[in-house]
This record gives sequence, structure tokens and C-alpha cells, in this order.
Amino acid sequence: MTGIRLTAPAPGWAIDADVVVVGSGVAGLTTALRCAAAGLDTVVVTKARLDDGSTRWAQGGIAAALGEGDTPEQHLDDTLVAGAGLCDEEAVRTLVTEGPDAVRRLITTGATFDTTDSGDIALTREGGHHRRRIAHAGGDATGAEISRALVEAVRSAALHTIENALVLDLLTDAEGRTAGVSLHVMGEGQHDGVGAVRAPSVVLATGGMGQVFSATTNPSVSTGDGVALALRAGAEVSDLEFVQFHPTVLFLGADSEGQQPLVSEAVRGEGAHLVDATGTRFMLGQHELAELAPRDIVAKAITRQMHEHGTEHMYLDARHFGAPMWEQRFPTILAACRAHGIDPVTEPVPVAPAAHYASGGIRTDLRGRTTVPGLYACGEVACTGVHGANRLASNSLLEGLVFAERIAADIAETRPPRTDPAETASGGGGAPVPLLVPETRTAIQRIMTRGAGVLRSAASLDAAAEELEALHRSAAADAGAADPKDAVPGVDAWEVTNLLLVSRVLVAAAREREETRGCHWREDRPDRDDAHWRRHLVVRIAADRTPVVHRTETAAFPPVRAAD
Repeated sequence: MTGIRLTAPAPGWAIDADVVVVGSGVAGLTTALRCAAAGLDTVVVTKARLDDGSTRWAQGGIAAALGEGDTPEQHLDDTLVAGAGLCDEEAVRTLVTEGPDAVRRLITTGATFDTTDSGDIALTREGGHHRRRIAHAGGDATGAEISRALVEAVRSAALHTIENALVLDLLTDAEGRTAGVSLHVMGEGQHDGVGAVRAPSVVLATGGMGQVFSATTNPSVSTGDGVALALRAGAEVSDLEFVQFHPTVLFLGADSEGQQPLVSEAVRGEGAHLVDATGTRFMLGQHELAELAPRDIVAKAITRQMHEHGTEHMYLDARHFGAPMWEQRFPTILAACRAHGIDPVTEPVPVAPAAHYASGGIRTDLRGRTTVPGLYACGEVACTGVHGANRLASNSLLEGLVFAERIAADIAETRPPRTDPAETASGGGGAPVPLLVPETRTAIQRIMTRGAGVLRSAASLDAAAEELEALHRSAAADAGAADPKDAVPGVDAWEVTNLLLVSRVLVAAAREREETRGCHWREDRPDRDDAHWRRHLVVRIAADRTPVVHRTETAAFPPVRAAD
């Protein structure tokens, strides 16, 4: 334990459970349903409403070897290629072999996928896949359908849910084992203000951290809260430098910030072309799969074209689809484009890369266990080793499903006893982290976009690190001042404080990795260097809140300590 915690009031109320699941996407709700089915008293905590996480925004679909002629081995090969030498092969094999049955169980839970005329699941292709293996729903509303089905199942099972709650810190017992979480409930309800859910097993399924950048496909709730909580609790994170920038995000202007509309890779999977302003396809000859190359390759190609042409975006041309296909296959994207004055039926769609997915996260083993006993992580917040240096398209929903079931099975098997937190204060004691004023959020996002975005270099990362450390020192100095600024405990201050911690760790890892690999693109180190850098970077936070970066000796992860 680091002894580090957020500045927050002591919990004013508490409830007890066997398991608390933080997050309500595919990973969190699947874990909760499986735990409850095993007879465990399960509480779901979510930052907004149950259906407000990242899952509902997923358009393309869920990848699994479900089609005739496809095999888990072929899915494994495509995943390993996309991961650029850093995937954990055992983790990937687990994903692709257990994935098809996990999807079938999701259908049993109530999710309805699009089907062919013969009644089979309709499958499409996305970048990096050599076969059609992406199951989708509602054309381009797969995440919304999965979220709907899981939320209905949770409500039907009458699980205890706490909505509009920001989780603050991990509670631990006298032995340093997980004993629950502290949280702040926003608004009126059964609970209000800072409280605690006391449970011997905590599952973090809090999604991503896209809000560290100015433009992202992530919803506003994706502020890296789970990674920040785990770091303060002493857990290790890995591969945080590998942030996937989705190549085709609807370009709304250079000054546009916050969540941006995604134009799914499935549009390219169905035959759309990437073109410049003259209509020339620029992916031809750059990769055997052209527009369906892995995302890092497409994002880099678009960025290069933007630089060469002196423009701020390229175009996605799918006019040849015609109105019926747009309306039936991609109704969500069509509506989003038209809402912004663009009609993809009659004109090319302006697109540019934006932050999309964290391939790294809290380091876990194949049962979702972290380096803190009793603390689990699942979904985008976790680093199972499946994604390596670049996630293969549509593997994220599958990872959430497969490892959620594994976590629930592990908790049901071990059934650790309930213990009392060593302290009732948020985080279980230790020095509170000075809070930042909410206005700092924009500054952090601009620093990260400028210094640690799609294009990185030693100079840009050094500048970002210096500016972030200045914010960190300023907050600490202000907290000790006689007349401190108005950084009072509250959701906005807690979120921006989490964003700063996650940003500092991400930049520390990106500075360390002196090569280009996957979605980590160093202009000053343009080549992949397997001899020195086919390694993982594992980061923890020291007691003085300094990121400590460790490079593994091989491409394999070190073992995760068993959660006894």
C-alpha cells in the first residue's frame, strides 16, 4: 500500500457485500451477473446511469470465430500481428478459445445480433482481421444492444446498484487486503455523499481514460478513475503508453474538444475508401489490407497525409453504398453525420484520428487478479496482455466478456471472508492527495494532446512531463499555503486529480519507450526495436507520488501475486 488517497470526507454511511463491481459496461455487468448467479451478495457501483458507460458507444461489434471456416487459431494470429510483438499469447489463446461460447451466453442473456436470411449471425470485417468475424447488432449499434440486454438482466435479477457514484479509493484491512471502496454518491437517493461499500472482493471495470486528451471517442465519464485508484492502492499498471487513436473520427473542427462521433471501422469493412481532397486512395500499396490494415497503421497513414497536404483531416468515401445501405447498416453513423451537416450518401466524410482506447491498464493475471490481494480489474481498465501494443478491432467487448466470467469464477471459488477496513477514512489512511481546481482539466488535456498524442518525440514528451509536474507541484504548494485556492473536495476536483495522475504515468512510460511500436509512434525513434524494447513497462506510484517505471526482462509479464 502506498498510503496515498484522495482528499475527501470520511464515509458517512456504509453497506456490506461479498463483491463490489465498479462500472456498468459489458465487463462490469457480466461480472456482476455471474457473481450473483453464484450466490454472492453483489453490489454494482456506476459513475452515471447503468447504461452510460463506454460499451453503449461501441459501433462495430464483437469479434469471435463464429463463422464457417474461421477458427480460434486464425483469430489468435490476427490478434498477435496487431499487438506488434507484445501480446501475451496465453491470454490471447484464452480470449479466442473461450470467446465464441461467451458470445453465445451473451445471446442467452438477451442480446440480439443481426442475422442473415438463413438465420445465422451476420458477420463483417474490420481492420486487421483476415476473415469476417465481427458480430453486430442494430447495424452499427452493437454496444447499445449489449448494454440494453445486460442492464435488463441486472434489473431482472434485482441486483443492488448504486448509480451516479464516483468511486474514490480502495479500503484495506489490517493485513493490506481489499476490504471495499469509498465512494461519493451525487444527488438524492438511498445514499448520498461520501460512503463505503465494504467487501472482500473489488472488481474495477471503470472503462478507459480518453478524457486525458482534448478529442476522444470516450464519454465524459472516462477520466481514468479506476487506474488512478489502483495506482494509489499500490497496484501495478502496464503498457499505458499504448493509447489507440481511432483513425476515422468525424472531424468537427480543429478546436473541437470532448467526445467526438466515431465512424466505425465496419464502414471500411463494408468497402468504404480513405481518400485525400483529390479523391485519391492513399492506403493502396501501404499495407496488404489497404483500408483494413490495423488501426495504428491507418492512423499513421492519415496523419502523414495530413502533414503532407497541410490539412487537418482526410476523407472517408462511401457514396457508392447508396442511401438504403447507409440507412440499414449504419443508421447511427448516418444520423450523427447528418446532425453535423454532412451527408455521407452524397459526399465524403471528413475524418481524423482521435484518442479511442487504452491498450494498457491495471496489470492482471488470467483470472483478473491484480497485484493487490482482493482487487480485480476487467475490460478497458485492465491489462491482461491480450492487446499488446495495439488492440485488434472489436476484441475489446470480447475481452470484457471472457475475463468477467473468469473473475466471477475465481471469486466464487475462493469466497474470501469479509474483514473490517483498517480505517474508515477514504482510502484507508495515509497522506491525502492535494486536489486540483476543476479548471485544470482543459490544461491537462491540451498538454497531453500536444505532447503525447498520435505523434510523439523526446522533446514533446519532455515538455509534457515538465508541464504536468508543474501542475502537480503547484497543487501541492497550494495545499500547504495559508490561503489556498478553491480546490474543495467534489466530483470535478476528484476527476481532474485522477486525470493528472494517469497523465503523469502515461507520459513517464512513453518517455521510457524509445522506439515506435503499435500505437506508440515516436517521430525521433521511427523504428521498432525488438532487441531492446520487446518488453513491457510496468509502473507503480511511490509513496512520494512519483511514477516508478520498470522494464521487464522479457516479453512475458512477471507473475501477479495470488489474491489469497
